[in-house]
Amino acid sequence: MMEELLIPLSFFLAIFGMVYLYLSTRNKERLALIEKGADASIFMRGKSHTAPIWKVIILNLALLLMGIGIGTFIASILDNYTTLDEDAVYPATIFFMAGVGLFIGFNMTKNLDKE
Repeated sequence: MMEELLIPLSFFLAIFGMVYLYLSTRNKERLALIEKGADASIFMRGKSHTAPIWKVIILNLALLLMGIGIGTFIASILDNYTTLDEDAVYPATIFFMAGVGLFIGFNMTKNLDKE
């Protein structure tokens, strides 16, 4: 019974801890900059030179899923036409192609920011 509760609780506490540390550190940094006399406009993010976040997420998610699909397809071909071990071919190919998809997405995101 306790094991079933321990994993979600640990996950929630880890997420909460990361968010808390991020927000408290950001607040301390901003207070230190304000004490030194920095202008408050440095905290405002410029919206004109960056791509919208939804475009970046959709682009990277689409390329990740395409990489997983292509990795599964290539792993199936390798499994059928070679003597490689099935237990090693599928994860290796899927992770490799997913990584290739994310790398391509990173490069395409940099191009979105330039536009």
